Amino acid sequence: MRKKRSTRRIISPDPKFNDVLVSKFINSVLRRGKKHLARRIVYDALDIAEQRSKTNGLEIFKKAVENVRPLLEIRARRVGGATYQIPTEVRPDRSIALAIRWLINYASERKDKSMSLKLAAEFVAASGNEGNAVKKKEDTHKMAEANKAFAHFKF
Repeated sequence: MRKKRSTRRIISPDPKFNDVLVSKFINSVLRRGKKHLARRIVYDALDIAEQRSKTNGLEIFKKAVENVRPLLEIRARRVGGATYQIPTEVRPDRSIALAIRWLINYASERKDKSMSLKLAAEFVAASGNEGNAVKKKEDTHKMAEANKAFAHFKF
């Protein structure tokens, strides 16, 4: 082995819920190093989601991430001049990263006043298995299912 493998950074849990997943989400919402603002946005979103659905905000958030996590994705691979879309299983850490990214992206596209309201709406929708982030996951799975014939190209 020539090169050293890079070590995974340990993400410390967030102060309010003592949860690593929430901490990862806050780090993804983070813009220009303003962590305090990112924390406030996420915590407000969890409070709003809790008020709207009358259940624990953290449970709604975890259910939303679980419902958006993809199991399969397609990877482009060139075989003899042709590019094939090959369905592959998604590693657990990557599937969580994709879920977080999709939740944030589709929340920011929503028409609402503040980012915390947008996030809360997306959390509530995703925890009920609806909304754009869940639709993205289903589209990804459909694409993988449609390209199942090329699965034998995968190494």
